[in-house]
Amino acid sequence: MQSSEIDIEETHIRLTTDVSKHDLRHYIYNLRSDLKSYINRNQDFLLSIEPIAKRDENLPVIIDRMIESSSLADVGPMACVAGTISELSLDYLMEHDSRYSIVENGGDIALVNDRKVLCGIYSNNQVLGNNIAFEIRPQRGKLGICTSSGKIGHSISFGDADSVTVISKSPSLADGLATRIANDVYGNTSEDKVANAVESAEQYREFFRGVLIISQNHVATVGKIPKIVETSIFDTKK
Repeated sequence: MQSSEIDIEETHIRLTTDVSKHDLRHYIYNLRSDLKSYINRNQDFLLSIEPIAKRDENLPVIIDRMIESSSLADVGPMACVAGTISELSLDYLMEHDSRYSIVENGGDIALVNDRKVLCGIYSNNQVLGNNIAFEIRPQRGKLGICTSSGKIGHSISFGDADSVTVISKSPSLADGLATRIANDVYGNTSEDKVANAVESAEQYREFFRGVLIISQNHVATVGKIPKIVETSIFDTKK
């Protein structure tokens, strides 16, 4: 098992994989080059907060995946960029026969695991802190675990969530849905905020396995989420 970090401009990958020989850095560099080249020709792809239509059938894979996922999640394509890079990186490793790889890109995770994995839930919530994690059972296919927050990180969010975490077979789509649902964490009280987010999540239920919504002293789930366990491994305050 190998662990490494790949930093290329805004992309910050933390990688654990059973693939001993790979050139994932070069692959991600090429993905980013395709993305930047497309943005240079289509500024609306970068700036839009709503889905955009495909203008060409022969798009680079990263652009095609971002447009597809953002259309399903009803967000702008850049809301899916981190999860898409994670997903395509995992696809690359699985093509190299990986059975255990975790690709985290700024908190957006794509993984395949033939053994149990703990995935920390980082929300800085005043009650839960950062002392809980999903216990992910072994699985053959890929899984996405992506989080959006109105309080942590640099991504745009119009809601007030401590965190909204989406679990989906598609990490790219999970990223977009986390943004979509987190945007709807609003209201006069934390109960109102979570209730609005639950209502939003229900509209997209066919696209995910489960959603965990955390806002102040209220927590809600939609669908089926992995077992939540207590842990101190991910507590940055220690």
